[in-house]
Amino acid sequence: MTNPIALILALLLIIAVTVDVMFYGTEHLIFLGKKLADLIEYIAFWR
Repeated sequence: MTNPIALILALLLIIAVTVDVMFYGTEHLIFLGKKLADLIEYIAFWR
């Protein structure tokens, strides 16, 4: 992955999180953070 592509993906992610917080609050981020932690733990199990 080149640096410009990584930068564009990072900016899109930041914009998506910002829009989500502006419209829906932070409850979704807490839920997604917990699910991401579960996913990382699950993937680490298969490593």
